[in-house]
Amino acid sequence: MRFLRSSLFKILFYLWTALFCILYLPFFWLPRNGLIEFQRVWSHGVRFLLRMIMNIRVEVLGAHNIPKGGALIAMKHQSSVDTFIMHTIVSHPAFVMKKELLKIPLYGRFCLNTGMIPVDRDGGVKALKLLMQDSASAISQARQLIIFPEGSRSLPGQHIEYQSGIFGIYKYTKEPVIPVGLNSGVYWPKKGDLIPGGSIILDFMEPIEAGLSKDEFMELLEQKIETSSNRLMPVISNIS
Repeated sequence: MRFLRSSLFKILFYLWTALFCILYLPFFWLPRNGLIEFQRVWSHGVRFLLRMIMNIRVEVLGAHNIPKGGALIAMKHQSSVDTFIMHTIVSHPAFVMKKELLKIPLYGRFCLNTGMIPVDRDGGVKALKLLMQDSASAISQARQLIIFPEGSRSLPGQHIEYQSGIFGIYKYTKEPVIPVGLNSGVYWPKKGDLIPGGSIILDFMEPIEAGLSKDEFMELLEQKIETSSNRLMPVISNIS
């Protein structure tokens, strides 16, 4: 039964995504804000499919910590759903993403048109400097900059060393960082079927204020995100 539900969801997910790609073509040159609203509708559609087919809801803890204007958000990364669910939660997201994703037909162009921030992970100091400048620009435009400090998806409960790029942005922009823990990988795993029944939970925590040293910041950020994400695991085992 789980396999059938998961397969049905994936079929409808890709059909819904293909439909929006087709609908998007005539609006390719819309202003960025219009394209972001377009993507928000798509993301809400995916949430609807998750709820109706998989009985998976999305819950937000710490809603009072969700920024209204420009901000820097550091998220745990367990699932592909992490890359678009924020469109239904914050007003104007700007994701830091791998430059390689720009090679995906249409999707890559859409990311550029919506002001996402590609980073060349092999570009050295020059790439890091450009990342910091682009990040500061996005925040100054009242966008919520979202970065996955692990750099790639991890399994629930798995620990991956945090990359220091987040500290570079934190130091350059002099902005607080809002840590976000989550449990998305349990319901929408990296591989295999989706798991029906339960809630994908995102935990927005109190901001880490600007001005900490690198060691202090990285230790505190990792401790907050990992503790939050691990704390959600017992909730998962009770409802799945």
